[in-house]
Amino acid sequence: MTQQAEASRPQIPLQDRLRQLLDGPAALDKRALLGSLYAEVNRREAVAYAAGWNDALATVRRGPRRTEDA
Repeated sequence: MTQQAEASRPQIPLQDRLRQLLDGPAALDKRALLGSLYAEVNRREAVAYAAGWNDALATVRRGPRRTEDA
């Protein structure tokens, strides 16, 4: 899935997603649960990182702000 598709996907709060993983229908062993938690946090970090870069690039494209002090 691309970063853009990830960002457009509806986000559920992290606590709710963790609850889904913990209380899901299939019981996960500790190793599988930790792997799922790691993947979820890593995915959210990547989306947040990309969003930050998109914001920074948009700011740069707008150019420097002009001050009306002069």
